[in-house]
Amino acid sequence: MVLAGATVVLPTGTVEDGRVAVDGTRIAATAPEHARVLDVSGHWVVPGFVDLHNHGGGGASFAGGTAEQVLQGVRTHRLHGTTTVVASAVTGDLDFLARHAGMLAELAQQGDIAGIHFEGPFISPCRKGAHDEQLLRDPDPAEVRKLIDAAHGHARMMTLAAELPGGLDSVRLLVEHGVIAAIGHTDASYEQTVEAIDAGATVATHLFNAMPPLGHRSPGPIAALLEDERVTVELINDGVHLHPAALQLAFHRAGPARVAFITDAMDAAGFGDGRYLLGPMEVDVEDGVARLVEGGSIAGSTLTLDRALKRAVTVDGLAVEDAVAALSANPARLLGLADRVGSLEPGKDADLVVLDAGFDVVGVMRRGAWVVEPRLG
Repeated sequence: MVLAGATVVLPTGTVEDGRVAVDGTRIAATAPEHARVLDVSGHWVVPGFVDLHNHGGGGASFAGGTAEQVLQGVRTHRLHGTTTVVASAVTGDLDFLARHAGMLAELAQQGDIAGIHFEGPFISPCRKGAHDEQLLRDPDPAEVRKLIDAAHGHARMMTLAAELPGGLDSVRLLVEHGVIAAIGHTDASYEQTVEAIDAGATVATHLFNAMPPLGHRSPGPIAALLEDERVTVELINDGVHLHPAALQLAFHRAGPARVAFITDAMDAAGFGDGRYLLGPMEVDVEDGVARLVEGGSIAGSTLTLDRALKRAVTVDGLAVEDAVAALSANPARLLGLADRVGSLEPGKDADLVVLDAGFDVVGVMRRGAWVVEPRLG
């Protein structure tokens, strides 16, 4: 197949009246012989989205659901353009987390998910957000290793509060085993955060959220995470988690290559309002905003990455190329998957999204097969 006539976002820039050739499951350098030509004039073609941090969707949970429920959530996000998703766990009993990681590892082995992100239990009770405080624990490297081993090589990332006892040693252990150490749900000072980055931490979990605010005398973790070129900052661009000025500050201080838009989605994403569970915690979703039943803390989001992209371009005024990179190339590179996904280049997986002029999804392709086939006039 050849998609022709669209505005195509490539690593080298945006191409008007561009063409993307697909041969089997891959993007091709030239059009295959007898290829079908699909006229997508007036549309955008961008790489499939890569979500680093996602707890579920479609009424299903990645954090505690069965394998079929996890697949249901994956399918929901694919309909919205996310062709690569990391399944995020939440704080729970350590033995349960290890068992659940084993199931998720099987789905990763099959290629249904891109790996596992452990968000908790090694986080600060001062910044617990929607995590059960009774199940929180200091980051003991032996327990961190237990979760890494339970993931059978598919642990991609772990969020922890590195200022807690054992935190820095746990960061070093994660790096040693090829797992991304992410700083989040933390009450760290600026100096403690610098120590964690020097120990190997490379991600800020949903920057600004669940950490001390930026202060002019006590700058805290936000300043340290924004200023260090080794760190990629996650942002939840749903209009709820961040004021637009905070997003602009982060985006322009870190630069377009160091931002990853994430969903931090929970079960209600792509599904609707109602009462849900996030791990063991009850959550009410009203008007698309998820909050804990007890305490009212924001409990993840109902965001999908297509909405994050549309908002970035139409509300926040970001360049399309920069917003697309935050959804695709940047997280793919961070995950070590840039040789396969994250950009429209020959030899990579044919993962792409067709958007109309208003940046709404009209087509999604994953590995050369349509998940959402465009219905074009």
